[in-house]
Amino acid sequence: MRHREPAICLRATDYSETSQVVHFLARESGVARLLAKGTKRPKSKSGGAIDLLAEGDLVFTTPGGEALGTLIEFTETTARPRLRRDAARLNVALYMIELAGALLAEGDPHPEAFDLLHGALLRLGEPDAPAPAVLAYYQWRLLRHVGLMGELRACVECGRAIDPTRRRDGAYFSSSGGGLLCGDCEGAAEEKYLLDAPAPAGLAALAAAQAGKRVVLPDAQAHAVNRLLAYHAGYQLGRPLKTARLAIPPVGSGQ
Repeated sequence: MRHREPAICLRATDYSETSQVVHFLARESGVARLLAKGTKRPKSKSGGAIDLLAEGDLVFTTPGGEALGTLIEFTETTARPRLRRDAARLNVALYMIELAGALLAEGDPHPEAFDLLHGALLRLGEPDAPAPAVLAYYQWRLLRHVGLMGELRACVECGRAIDPTRRRDGAYFSSSGGGLLCGDCEGAAEEKYLLDAPAPAGLAALAAAQAGKRVVLPDAQAHAVNRLLAYHAGYQLGRPLKTARLAIPPVGSGQ
C-alpha cells in the first residue's frame, strides 16, 4: 500500500554504502520502518542521507508483516537550525524522538503523538523556549497518551487521597504500582522512586496545564519532573533510554 504523509525521522542506520534503514513517525500510519534505497547518494530524491529529526513529506509503501517498507520519496519541509547549533536543545530533541520510538509500536497509528512531537520540536527551536519545561510537558503528554501515566491523586495501594507537596504525606512514585504511594504504604514497596523536592509542584502544574490552565513551570520543577518521568519510562520499557543522561541533568548538577 502506498502512503503520502507528513513524517519525522526517529532513527536512521546504514544499510549499505548507498542506502539506509529509516524509522519515521508518520502522522496517520504511525512508526514506519523503511528501506531508503540510494538516499546516501547526493542526487537522491531526498537530497542526501536522511538525518535524525528531519521532518517533511514522506511517500512510502508498506508490505505488511514484519518486512521493511520502502521509501519512495522524502522532501524535507522543516529545518531545525537552532536545534542543531545548540547542543543542550539538540540532546533534548534526540531524547524526544527516542522516547517516541520506544513507546509507539510499529504500524500503530498515533496522530496525536505525531502532533505532540511536531509541536514540541517547533517550540524547542524557538529562542525563548524553556527547554526543560517543553520536555516535561512532552513526556507527560506522551506517557498519558500511551496509558502509562499513573495515579497522582491517591495512593495506589490504600486509595487514601494524598497531597505529595506535604512532606508528612510522603512523596514517592511506584512505576510498577502505577502512581503515588502514601507514607504508610511506601515502606512495603519493593520498587519506588523518591520524588525530588520540586517534583510534586511540577506535576501539579502539568496537571493544571492539561486541564487548560496557564501555568509556569520553573526550571527546578521541570528538571525534577523530567527525572521522574524518564525513570518511569525506563522502568516500563525495561531499560533506560540512551539519550536521557544527556538530555536531563542529574540531581546535584546545579540545574
